[in-house]
Amino acid sequence: MTLKYYQQHADDFFSATVNVDMNALYRPFLEHIPKNGWVLDAGCGSGRDSKAFLQRGYRVEAFDATAEMAILASQHTGLAVKQMTFSDVDAVARYEGIWCCASLLHVSAMELPAAMAKLARALKPGGIWYASFKYGDSERLKDGRHFTDLNEQRLNTLLSTLEDITLTRHWITEDQRPDRSEMWLNALLQKHP
Repeated sequence: MTLKYYQQHADDFFSATVNVDMNALYRPFLEHIPKNGWVLDAGCGSGRDSKAFLQRGYRVEAFDATAEMAILASQHTGLAVKQMTFSDVDAVARYEGIWCCASLLHVSAMELPAAMAKLARALKPGGIWYASFKYGDSERLKDGRHFTDLNEQRLNTLLSTLEDITLTRHWITEDQRPDRSEMWLNALLQKHP
């Protein structure tokens, strides 16, 4: 259902998100990643964040679950954005940073631990991982998309399934899009060195 939504609304979603200023979220993530380090933009959407990381001198790989979004992100970034899902991630200790901005929230609560484990495996020891979820404590369908919302308690429960990942910081922000007032739970995670 969620994939169908993004297939049908790729152009609109791209236009609504590609120019949102995310600098305040980049800073706490990028300060932990060495220059020229590898970043995985997992569920990259428009490619906005991939492009920002490239412009700052990082090496970037990106994927999105729908072909339509992967094509638009490739055109925007110049990267060969792959069409794949979190369950397709098979890298081992490859990335200094993993960026999951508003992407893991589309994974069902039941499948989220397995998706998180795949990403944790792909992160290098000492690597940093950013993830954001709409703030809440439910799983829901809205406008043809599935959402798994997290609050602090649900985040801690989820992280308890990952033995080598530590929550280093979490904070709540308001949606940066001008027509939205939703709250977001942001988390910085680190893999044990």
